[in-house]
Formats: sequence, structure tokens, C-alpha cells
Amino acid sequence: MTDAILVLNAGSSSLKFMLFVVEGDGGLRQRLSGNAEELSGAARFRATGPDGAPLGEHAWDAPPGHAGALAYLLDWLKGEMGAARLVGVGHRVVHGGLDYAAPIRVNPTILARLRGLIPLAPLHQPHNLLPIAQMLETRPDLPQIACFDTAFHRTAPEVAQAFALPEEITARGVRRYGFHGLSYEYIASVLPEIDPAAAAGRTIVLHLGNGASMCALRAGRSQATTMGFTALDGLPMGTRCGAIDPGVVIYLEQALGMSMQAVEDLLYKKSGMLGVSGVSSDMREILASDAPRAAFALELYAYRIGRELGSLAAALGGLDAVVFTAGVGENAPWIRAAAAAHAAWLGLEIDPEANASGRGARRISSAASRVAAWVAPTNEELMIARHALRVIRGA
Repeated sequence: MTDAILVLNAGSSSLKFMLFVVEGDGGLRQRLSGNAEELSGAARFRATGPDGAPLGEHAWDAPPGHAGALAYLLDWLKGEMGAARLVGVGHRVVHGGLDYAAPIRVNPTILARLRGLIPLAPLHQPHNLLPIAQMLETRPDLPQIACFDTAFHRTAPEVAQAFALPEEITARGVRRYGFHGLSYEYIASVLPEIDPAAAAGRTIVLHLGNGASMCALRAGRSQATTMGFTALDGLPMGTRCGAIDPGVVIYLEQALGMSMQAVEDLLYKKSGMLGVSGVSSDMREILASDAPRAAFALELYAYRIGRELGSLAAALGGLDAVVFTAGVGENAPWIRAAAAAHAAWLGLEIDPEANASGRGARRISSAASRVAAWVAPTNEELMIARHALRVIRGA
């Protein structure tokens, strides 16, 4: 009988899933994937095979919530597993805090500790933990493996993790954690095959999606990253503001009389590309718009990427390669070209033809470029499945 690993990524109103089967050599092959979305409204379920062919669809008459969606998924999987047996579930968990720097099998005690980190990631952590809690209750025999987006960045020097705050505040866990670690870890794992010199050297990976960050790697290990204490820091994102003078928060509360909840909603949900462009949080719609504010939003986005490239290159003491990944990084040639233009002083030069076409992992820098530039698809789900299998097998 073939072993299988289910990967779950629970959002505020969605439950993404991917099923992998374990090959004879211990490798993992994607069997299917899908999403249950709008779980508090007109909820719907869709699953496809690795080739994109539809495998199943469902619409609920009443909102199922995460619990109902997960119950439906597990029941539906029984008819799709064939000769495979489910041996564990890997979960994306945004925050591992100071205690969890590696994937771990979750028990009720660990779940309680992870719930204690909710104030550090209030928009993500509660939803990430919902299916874990449900599975611990309904399937206590089935291993639940938490894989943390913060863990990869624990290799950064202490000085790169610290804020200039009193020690008693730092000791309470107020530090730079960084996120998107599972994506960076995956890119680091495939970089030796793509560009051995970059894998052994100084590389900046740009994870550009609705959430966006950048990470400086030395020999595949995180040295610095743009996100900090929360996933709000760093680059402007779809709806998040990115780095901001903390005095702005004080001003919003004291001078404008905004409540803490109103400020949180502003910075997390109404700012970023949506707030600046006034058009959308979707980069595709902004790129297609002829609105002046859309053009300015794109200019700001590229400028901020350029500034962070300079900062991260300084942290590395130089730069050998850059890698664009995630939804925007992989699919928006204009963004890649504009970002690279801001890094021309670092010796980065994009080949326009290579940048405009192609699929999969590919080099897009010119022959004359002193810095190699690549586009490489990320695969956080595969990374989670690998971690889950290792933990389950005790490797």
C-alpha cells in the first residue's frame, strides 16, 4: 500500500489542500490539489489532478465553515485515495515564535503554545490552527505536522533579528522573525540544480505575491529578510502597507482619533497596492489599468524593491544572483524588469527577450550581467510534505 501525505493551508475563509503520494525511492509525487473557498458565504469546493483536469466540485447550501469544509474534504478523499493510505497531514503555520525552529508533530500541549502566538500573527495563526485542532480531536491517531514560515530565518545573525529596543522587551519575543520561510527553503533546495554558484554564494530571493518579501541567502541559509515582527513589514503588498514609520501609527491614533482596530484594518487590509492605486490589490489588474494612481503604485512597488535589494546586498557584502518567485515574481515581466533597473548599479542587467517569455526555472539576465537573474517557481506545499514525511518517519 502506498503512503500519502495531505498538505493543508487554512486561510481566513479558505482551505487549500494538496495530496502527495510517496514513491518507491522516497520521493513525493503530487496526486491532486484544490481549494474550498468563501467558507463563511457561498462556499464551493474544487479539486483537480496534477494536469489541471477537474476531479470534483461541490457547492454548499449553507456556509460550512472550516470544520465543515475539512470534514467534506476528508470524506471526499476516501474515494480518491485508491490503494494509498493517509499517514499524516502537514500544515502551514505562519508563526513558530522562539520555541519552534523546525517542523514538529503537534499534540494538545504544543497546540496551546501555538495559540499563544496568535497576537504575533492575528490574521493568519488562528486560521492555520483550526484544522490542526479539528484533526487532533477527530483523528488523534493521525500525525499532524506543523511547518513554520518563521523557522527558516532562525539562521540569521542575532543582530539581523534584533530591534533597537530595551532588552526586557526583546526578551518577551519582540524581534524580527521573517516569513515566507517555506518558500525560501524550497528555492534554496532547488538552487543547486539551477545555479550551483548562486547556491553556494550570495543570493537574494524575491517572493513577490499578494504577500511579498525578500530574503538574503548565503550558501542557502537566511541572513536577513524584509519582513520583521509581523508579516506587515517590508515591501508594499496587495493590501498591506509594508515598512512604515511607527510614528504614523501614533499619529493615526492620537491626531486622527482612529481606534486600534481601525488602524489595524487600514494597515493590513486597505493599504499597499490597493490603497495606493485605488484600483485593486491584484497586480494583474493594476498592470492592465491606465489610471494614473495605478502607474504610481507600480513605480512605488519597483522603487521599494530596489531599496530593499540594496539593503540586502549590503547585509551579504555583495551579490551573486537574484531569484524571482511566487505569483507576481513568476508571472509579471514588467515588475521584474522595473525591479532590476533599480539594481543596475549592482551589476544586474535583464535580457528583455528572456524576461518576456518562457516557463519554469530559467535565467533572465543578460550575458553581460555581473549578477545572475533567475525565475524559479516555488512550491511551499511540496516543502511541507517533505517535512511532514521526515517527521513521521523520524528521519
